[in-house]
Amino acid sequence: MHELSITRFIAAPPAKVWDVMTNRIEEWWCPKPWRAEFDNLARQVGGTANCTMFGPDGEIHPHPGTVLAWDEGRRFAFTDAIVGDLEPAGPFMIGIWSIEAAEFEGIGGTRYTARARHWTEADSARHEEMGFTEGWGACADQLVALCEEE
Repeated sequence: MHELSITRFIAAPPAKVWDVMTNRIEEWWCPKPWRAEFDNLARQVGGTANCTMFGPDGEIHPHPGTVLAWDEGRRFAFTDAIVGDLEPAGPFMIGIWSIEAAEFEGIGGTRYTARARHWTEADSARHEEMGFTEGWGACADQLVALCEEE
């Protein structure tokens, strides 16, 4: 499997992290100063997950996809390989975002992991070259900050 991943410990209970992950998704989904808008996020397998990312210089990047997994309180997954009404698209990845209860240095909280699984080694390498570690890491850090605020 050609997987890239980011993991963070969040000093907040899993229920709070899940709530922020799913109900405030636009606040952490892409690295600032970019912003994300979900015009549709069906919280069920087979549902649509349509997001548009807007850049600081007027860039507009639509990201249509399909929900592959929605395990309430635990994980969700999207792919860009299927769009619209079960229409095949040029696949790039399957994104999987998951949480689990964890402890770090004696503090209870949540382990957050974001994974990008690719069909080919070349796609995985291209994603890394595009800035996967920095970009997805920034998103993870934004999620941590939202979850740990008082």
